[in-house]
Amino acid sequence: MKKVAIVGCGGTGKSHVARELGKILDAPVTHLDAAFYDDDWNALPMDKFTELQRELVAQPRWVIDGNYNSTLQVRLEACDTVVLMDVSTVAALYGIFSRQIRHGAGHKGNGVHNRIHWGVIKYVATYRRKMRPRVMAKIEEFGSGADVVLLANRRQTRRWLRKVAAEQS
Repeated sequence: MKKVAIVGCGGTGKSHVARELGKILDAPVTHLDAAFYDDDWNALPMDKFTELQRELVAQPRWVIDGNYNSTLQVRLEACDTVVLMDVSTVAALYGIFSRQIRHGAGHKGNGVHNRIHWGVIKYVATYRRKMRPRVMAKIEEFGSGADVVLLANRRQTRRWLRKVAAEQS
């Protein structure tokens, strides 16, 4: 496991898993929210965002977290492992609100990018029905050579991270 793409709905723990996996694998971690948005929440132009990801995935080792379905193919074609944070809608909604309480709003420099508004809540609330099938189709189409890990809850995630750490030592 050298090139890991972590995807899933907001509030599922993607950034936490990326940080932990980066430590375990001794691999650089990129949080796509940090690459896509500046401090004032201005988005990087999509062509530049795509090119940045192409540069990132050309590296020999990496962990990248973020959904960004429009550029997911770039990461899927290059990764050896896909981690899909596949928690329930209730757990994801809890995740975005508890993160807001724990960290406050704004950019925190560690993958925590909080900005809760109606659009974010609606996206999280409808992710499993609307976006998850699209993500799964892209994983099937472009990630066929990768191992796919589905993590459905926090306990399963902790167990998987411990297993990966044990295998690496």
